[in-house]
Amino acid sequence: MAGHIDHGKTSLTKALTNVDTDRLKEEKERQISIELGFAPLYEDNEIQISVIDVPGHERFIRQMIAGVAGIDLVVLVVAADEGVMPQTREHLDILKFLGVKNGLVAISKIDRVDEEFIELVRDDILEELTDTVFEDAPFVLIDSLSKKGIEELKELIIHTLKEQEMRDAKGAFRLPIDQVFTVKGQGTVVRGTVYEGTVEEGQTLKIMPKGVEVRARQIQVHHKPAGKAYAGQRTAINLSGVSKEDVERGDVLVSSEHFLVSKTLDVAIRVVEDLEHMVKQRMPIKLHLGTAEVMGRIVFFDRNEVKEENGEILCQLRLEEEILTKRGDRFILRRPSPQETIGGGWVIDPRGDKYRFGNQTIEDLEKKKVGSPKERISAVLMEAKSLPLNELIKRTSLDGESLTEHLAEAEFVLYDGKEYTLQLLIHSIEEDIFDKLQDFHHLHSMKVGINKAELFQIMQKRFPKALLDYVLENGITNHLFNRKGQFVSLASFVPHVPKSWAKRTENLINELKRDGLKVRYLRDYFADSGIPENLEADVRRFLEDDEQLVQLDEQFAYHGEVFKQAVAKLRSHTGSEFEVGDAKDALELSRKYMIPFLEKLDSMGLTKRVENKRVWKK
Repeated sequence: MAGHIDHGKTSLTKALTNVDTDRLKEEKERQISIELGFAPLYEDNEIQISVIDVPGHERFIRQMIAGVAGIDLVVLVVAADEGVMPQTREHLDILKFLGVKNGLVAISKIDRVDEEFIELVRDDILEELTDTVFEDAPFVLIDSLSKKGIEELKELIIHTLKEQEMRDAKGAFRLPIDQVFTVKGQGTVVRGTVYEGTVEEGQTLKIMPKGVEVRARQIQVHHKPAGKAYAGQRTAINLSGVSKEDVERGDVLVSSEHFLVSKTLDVAIRVVEDLEHMVKQRMPIKLHLGTAEVMGRIVFFDRNEVKEENGEILCQLRLEEEILTKRGDRFILRRPSPQETIGGGWVIDPRGDKYRFGNQTIEDLEKKKVGSPKERISAVLMEAKSLPLNELIKRTSLDGESLTEHLAEAEFVLYDGKEYTLQLLIHSIEEDIFDKLQDFHHLHSMKVGINKAELFQIMQKRFPKALLDYVLENGITNHLFNRKGQFVSLASFVPHVPKSWAKRTENLINELKRDGLKVRYLRDYFADSGIPENLEADVRRFLEDDEQLVQLDEQFAYHGEVFKQAVAKLRSHTGSEFEVGDAKDALELSRKYMIPFLEKLDSMGLTKRVENKRVWKK
């Protein structure tokens, strides 16, 4: 939620989630948000949505930037009785510089004005939103007190986020910390939004830039215990090995040594359209990157000042403290005094060096900005997942010959004879399939595998089906996965009764075998064994698949060996055809068993009924 102070962001958050995000005593007294507020909005088996209520007051822009970093959708809240205000515009600038691409507009407090005035406000807002992420964004008229439009807005938020591409949870874990606190009996807890990667309970991590090694003792997602947390999730992690005093907002929790800590960043920036004061060479700036706030100076190589500039400026930030960052990270620049947002941009290279003033440095930075041909190909494929050669030529601006030469290298893979992808993505999909199958086998140990369509259902939102099919078939060829009909399993998996019910199932089968051909109702065997009713169908299906049990009809079943012996005995006592009476004499069975037994032979294709006789087929 973004917007000017007192335009109803916190009230709207409460109306949507039933959570009051103003927790601090000072916030209650002054009726404004100072710290970030978080509230769970919606959750199903596909998606989790949290609302971040960011402060609107000018003095609290720092906290607002920390809240916006890493979000997927912005609801811009504009009060109907005031329209677009100074902080609304500043928030819009910040969202633009942070590369936020998804937005909705909520016109709040509509009960305070008449319908005619709402239309005027709407036109005013539309004009102000031209050339912003909200230019074509849907509008919802709401009033948080009367709940008008609240349900409509909630449904729109859910629909918009479900349509959005999921974040890639693979790669090294990174969580910029925005809150640190202690829980009695538990110790230090940090909270933030996972930028990328996955974290697991018990995993060893590092707090950067300090380099302190810690362990993720417990994880919570949406205030609920979780074994793992993924990119995009709002997460709290209970850390062992560190005290609250040794961690602060702006630190970053990571799982890899590959992230760089630096004080000199090569960057590409844009400045706001209506700068009040000139931006001068080596001027002090305040950098906001993730949840970190660091003082430094801006260094230009082709000018000494900036007043107005529409395009990107290639320059450098020299910081007073080390910061953890990587290529592509977005940031905001603010002037320390007088305070104002002066611009924002992205990190070209976190390992900046000292360069000479002049055009040569700008040319070198331009090359860095574009990246090497291999980097450009990788970046395009990472985003698109899979592309044919002609599309890669368009998107990378490389000529066909140069492109083909690079695509022959080991990190790129041609599949289906026409599509290129990254070896990295293939490994990522393979790991994803492996993890999904492992989880499925753990929950459904008696089933032969998961339906392929079900396995791919969620993954198809992130990857083309043809690529998923290629990875699966490759895994089958390499004996990692197995397929039986439409069911997929790990090659190493053997269906089995869960350990907790194995002994009871064995007793059931032994009892059935002892009773031979004159069995009781099958439900009685299950009842006597103590196997729960909710497991009965799965156990029965497993025993049938494993040929330990043969279901005659809804009531009776035979042990697999007993059934085979009965078939063999009947064959030996009859010719090529026989009648019911012949079978009764051979097996010494009453009609209640005989009829289901013979009908089972028919259904299995062992016999065929011709009038009053049966003919052996095999």
